[in-house]
Amino acid sequence: MKSFSGSCLCKQIKFRCETPSLWCAHCHCSLCRRAHGAAFVTWVGVDEGNFTLLSEDTLRWYKSSPDSERGFCATCGSTLFFRSARWPEQMHIVRANINTEIDLEPSAHVYWDTHVDWVDFVDPPTLQIK
Repeated sequence: MKSFSGSCLCKQIKFRCETPSLWCAHCHCSLCRRAHGAAFVTWVGVDEGNFTLLSEDTLRWYKSSPDSERGFCATCGSTLFFRSARWPEQMHIVRANINTEIDLEPSAHVYWDTHVDWVDFVDPPTLQIK
């Protein structure tokens, strides 16, 4: 596999990434939960140089914290991307918006200490990162 691709719900924002991916993890932080309306969000981290926006007319960025922002589609509302000064030169992509297979499976739970108690995990996470 040399690349993977994806889009927002309405397909007005499309992207492609060259592999290898840097990592894939489930995030349980409160900001991700609120931005996605979900118990956690699975992210894929890629080198910004391997990330290409193929169409972006409706892409908007929201400054969700002092050093971070989230990219979303102004038409359908899909949250697609995250970038931060904390991880320079990386683009974080929501796994659910990738339409093809990727080169990595999720390997960690981040901000597990803030996970919701209304989702049962059959197997407790083995790798927890803060």
